[in-house]
Amino acid sequence: MGSLRETRRTLTSPARRLSAALRRCLGIFAQAEKRCGIILAPLLLLLGASALRAEPLAPIDLIRVDKSERRMELWSGGRVVSVIEHIQLGDQPLGPKRFEGDERTPEGRYQIDWGNPDSAYHLSLHISYPNTADREYAAGQGRSPGGMIMIHGQPNGSDRRPAGDWTDGCIAVSNAQIEMLWQSVGDGTPIEILP
Repeated sequence: MGSLRETRRTLTSPARRLSAALRRCLGIFAQAEKRCGIILAPLLLLLGASALRAEPLAPIDLIRVDKSERRMELWSGGRVVSVIEHIQLGDQPLGPKRFEGDERTPEGRYQIDWGNPDSAYHLSLHISYPNTADREYAAGQGRSPGGMIMIHGQPNGSDRRPAGDWTDGCIAVSNAQIEMLWQSVGDGTPIEILP
């Protein structure tokens, strides 16, 4: 069996099949627009078609998150190749995650170490929190550091994106954005989460 990264790339889901079907329809619409002079762009925008184009990037070798800016930079070969704005964080976004249940998003350097195609959210990539320092700090306070911190899409079955910061400490992006990350971010990719 191939690596998890290869497995993630070949997995299909009903949402991915639907997305592919809609992209095919968009191609048909584009041909009709060229042949007939029909302007479909406003209609497609109303239907949310722009969100369906989750094109994979070059393999990402660094993810840098700026919590205060709600911004995620994707790096490849020493340069920024994509920026995701308006990321959503834990309900308590200020300060680093210290304990289970504090609803904070970690700060520091971690790795993406595995992905979950069957998440409660539209795909998810696991962040390797807690590291040794996080575990030692929590243990020194007689508490658990928590875990299961992910980059993920929106809740399955939800028709719209919740407003503001709403996760339990994870980083939420749109479903199209997590599909792009799923294709471009391999296991072992470093992630820096800045305050």
